[in-house]
Amino acid sequence: MRILDAAEVRARLPWPALIGALEAMFRQGCEAPLRHHHGLGPSGAGQASLLLMPAWQAGGFTGVKLVHVVPANATAGLPAVHAVYLLSEAATGRPLAVLDGGELTDRRTAATSVLAARHLARPDSRRLLLLGSGRIAHALAGCYRSAFPIEEIAVWSRRPESAARLVAALAAEGHPARAAATPDPAGADIVAAATLSAEPLVRGAAVGPGTHVDLVGAFRPDMRESDGALLARARLVVDTHAGALAEAGDIRQAMAEGAIGRGDVAAELAELCRGEKPGREDARQVTVFKSVGWAGEDLAAAALAYGAAAEAP
Repeated sequence: MRILDAAEVRARLPWPALIGALEAMFRQGCEAPLRHHHGLGPSGAGQASLLLMPAWQAGGFTGVKLVHVVPANATAGLPAVHAVYLLSEAATGRPLAVLDGGELTDRRTAATSVLAARHLARPDSRRLLLLGSGRIAHALAGCYRSAFPIEEIAVWSRRPESAARLVAALAAEGHPARAAATPDPAGADIVAAATLSAEPLVRGAAVGPGTHVDLVGAFRPDMRESDGALLARARLVVDTHAGALAEAGDIRQAMAEGAIGRGDVAAELAELCRGEKPGREDARQVTVFKSVGWAGEDLAAAALAYGAAAEAP
């Protein structure tokens, strides 16, 4: 059985190949039950969580990701998310590889967002606003720059020191990054939010025409990064209907407030990838992609990384 640490997972998942593998998985589909979610400790926005995410394709691979999400880790300077992934042979159940689940999650999450943005963002998008300063925000910056002509990356975080660290890291990699004093989306072509916020950060009234908003965080019903007004005025696409309607706080809370209904979810990403429904319809349209994570993404990424590692000298 092969062990792929974070560095090898990163090396085996270059952005173009990963986006292509994810697009193929969304087109083809796989068996991926809703993830098992278990709260650890007192409930609330700061509650730690254990997530189990299985997926499989007959005659191909099976996989399961085990994830711990601990928001309080930020106070200790630790990542909020720790994970491992087990990839096995579907026909026999033979374990093939254990992969660093944190790196796998970061890269597949960012690549899924950019896959959606290819359908939803304006192709000439040049200004990216990142809300959040963790590992996924870091991955989003690099992935968006691989697919769009990004000339400016503004980074906002509730902890200015964290934003400063991410800006420095991005600048060291050659990205045009700067710190933002507020989460104001004015002037941004793409807004990507990757936080554990329980209160709206992106408000519909502040979003300009033509903006694409990528809502990555808020993976539980008690979290949200946007208000109902944003979802009401936007073309809203989700990673999967089942996951978003069950878990996405942005959507569930907006529905509870009466801002949107189920019919306002225009499509899921697979429908865009298959050409069954349109993405952006005009240059001034506001678009939103809301993801909570789909186990098929992990399976596609793990299979790609394992295959690339097996072919390496």
